[in-house]
Amino acid sequence: AAMLPALRRCRLGPVPLPALAAALGPGPVPGLCPGWSPRAVPARGRKTRHDPPAKSKAGRVKLPPPVDPEELLVVQERYRQYRLVLSALRYRHGPGMGMGLAKPRCSGQPPAFLGVNVTPHPSDFSFLSGREERARKEEEEQKRRKLETAEKQARKMEAFLEEKEKEVLQLQEEAKNFITPENLEARIEECLDNPQNYNFAIDKDGRIVKRTVLS
Repeated sequence: AAMLPALRRCRLGPVPLPALAAALGPGPVPGLCPGWSPRAVPARGRKTRHDPPAKSKAGRVKLPPPVDPEELLVVQERYRQYRLVLSALRYRHGPGMGMGLAKPRCSGQPPAFLGVNVTPHPSDFSFLSGREERARKEEEEQKRRKLETAEKQARKMEAFLEEKEKEVLQLQEEAKNFITPENLEARIEECLDNPQNYNFAIDKDGRIVKRTVLS
């Protein structure tokens, strides 16, 4: 229903704005803004920042998408390797790499410095050996961390089993005083021979100050 007035205005065709205003009569033309033209395509209405949310989305809570921990670890490891390779290339070729600063000009003869990288530089071997040493140390550190984690898990499991064993022994000890069909008669006779009176009052220190007499 809101689009009908705009569609009616579009069907008028390329009519000049003064002629259209004269046809509609004196006074401000309803529904026309100063920059409106009959040739303009009507735009779909949009909500402002002050409009309330829709009823169907009033109680919606937007949650971030779930992240897979294993996939996150793989992505982090690959990004770490990428940064190591990129830092090595920047260290080897200088800060202008990738910015078009060292791009050779097009000419008939190739520049003289293009043959520099044909033969390996002694610094390449030192850099490669240093990188291998760092990779070896990182691998040893990862193995040490995995070993420490496995030992910690083993200690936790051992403590858990000891605690459960103590609970089982305690339950077995308490089970000796349970009332069973075999000792039911004896426990009833014991309770009748030794009556207990729990109708008493105590003070703040826990001492019995008053007790009723059993009838």
